[in-house]
Amino acid sequence: MDSKEKQKQLYRRTLIIVVISQIFGGAGLTAGITVGALLAQNMLGTDSFTGVPTALFTLGSAGSAFLIGRVSQRYGRRPGLAAGFLTGGIGAIGVVISAITNNILLLLASLLIYGSGTATNLQARYAGTDLADSKQRATAISIAMVSTTFGAVAGPNLVEVMGDFATTIGIPALAGPFILAAAAFILAGLVHLIFLRPDPLVVAKALADDVKNAETNLSNTDSLALAKNKQGIAVGAAVMLITQIVMVAIMTMTPVHMRSHGHTLSAVGLVIGFHIGAMFLPSLLTGILVDKIGRTKMAIASGVTLLSAGVIAAAAPADSMFVLTIALSLLGLGWNFGLISGTALIVDSTTLQNRAKTQGTVDILIALAGASGGALSGMVVAHSSYAILSLSGGFLAFLLIPVMIWSHRREKE
Repeated sequence: MDSKEKQKQLYRRTLIIVVISQIFGGAGLTAGITVGALLAQNMLGTDSFTGVPTALFTLGSAGSAFLIGRVSQRYGRRPGLAAGFLTGGIGAIGVVISAITNNILLLLASLLIYGSGTATNLQARYAGTDLADSKQRATAISIAMVSTTFGAVAGPNLVEVMGDFATTIGIPALAGPFILAAAAFILAGLVHLIFLRPDPLVVAKALADDVKNAETNLSNTDSLALAKNKQGIAVGAAVMLITQIVMVAIMTMTPVHMRSHGHTLSAVGLVIGFHIGAMFLPSLLTGILVDKIGRTKMAIASGVTLLSAGVIAAAAPADSMFVLTIALSLLGLGWNFGLISGTALIVDSTTLQNRAKTQGTVDILIALAGASGGALSGMVVAHSSYAILSLSGGFLAFLLIPVMIWSHRREKE
């Protein structure tokens, strides 16, 4: 604790461990994104509830985010992240069993548990910020997220391979990606359990002991700072909520839209692969931009990019894989801008005494927003069209611009 050099070494070591776990975690989370809706469509026999799988594993991620946040705040990042990933792996195994037995109830329950892996994959981005200073936070977040790309892009492109593998061992093809998810989440959990020592949050809290009683000895200046912190948390949460609901809604129905217009499963995997790549691959550059030009400007950029994605997706010819790829890539990029800028706002506005708990609470709201987007997306498309869904998402994303302008003006007051 007395050595600045050792603190820097631990910071770098923590980032390496997070990077390794995120590679596995990225592969795990894309299974549900890519084929979850198709599996439900196949088992339920209707399009009206194809958004339910996304809603369920997103809802499951909400409960997990709450638990992970509380466990991390009390015991450190290691036990919370390890347990979350391992639980997600168990859920993925349950999905495979439900597909084999054609058990709808088991599918629904397993998707809820599978959501734990999704929540943990997002929560892991915070671990890299625990020992980062204010000028490194967005960059640390981006390093964690960009590493997710390697697994996240590989996952959708292994859909057909895993489907063929599943078929050869007597398992329905659409359950194949969940075999990959189970292995990936379990490996990610073991990486945290074995290697995340010493725990970065525990060390960071020990280094910040002098601020433990800050909230019980507030001066007028401190009260003003606390009010600004609450505003920062609210704005950061709003940015992530809006970007999440827009991204999940459009992304969920794109595979169903493509399949209903004759696109192959490999084509669906390719488009979703580009989407996932755009969600995570630009992260390193995004983190630098958020640290350099500011959280507000990048959040506004998120709104503009998501609006463009919605308009292009709505206008895309149903048989044009190229235009859909552009739309889904912009959708992923807009989400990336929003998540990193919003996360940085949350980290900036919290102390080590409430950070993990607050982060968990915010991620609950994000998960619930995603669940709402996933559940409603199928109903909107079933009763209107994919174009209407996309335009609605673009309009909602546009609301980010006035929110950020209002916030920026309040900060100057």
